[in-house]
Amino acid sequence: MTSDAATPEEYIRNLPEDRKSAISSLRKTILANLPKGFEEVMSYGMIGYVVPHSIYPDGYHCSPELPLPFMNIASQKNFVALYHSGIYADKSLHDWFVSEYPKHVKTKLDMGKSCVRFKKVELIPYDLLGDLCTKMTVDQWIELYERNIKKR
Repeated sequence: MTSDAATPEEYIRNLPEDRKSAISSLRKTILANLPKGFEEVMSYGMIGYVVPHSIYPDGYHCSPELPLPFMNIASQKNFVALYHSGIYADKSLHDWFVSEYPKHVKTKLDMGKSCVRFKKVELIPYDLLGDLCTKMTVDQWIELYERNIKKR
């Protein structure tokens, strides 16, 4: 479910009541833990965290006019989603997250290549997601992106 919202605040304001608190808390967790240099934007109809053109002028290889995406959060039809490109591109980060998840949540991890789905908002592991945010700097993401993704 994408949104026409122009700002993260508008995005949250337009959410169903049962999702507002979860997305707000997730956003606060990300903003408190994401390394310096990432920028919060609306991207692909979701709240996004990107490497701005001022840091990485090449932008996203699929659409160079867009900044390099890193992470998004969204309220989808049946779940809250966290999309994290680092989990997709870095096997060690992926493996760390998969091994840590059961220490924070008793239910099975629902995860795709870069998407972590939370069907029960009361079970979102904010502490773990905060730790995840600290695991990759802008420079590390650019290096990983150029090495593993951009060339494809």
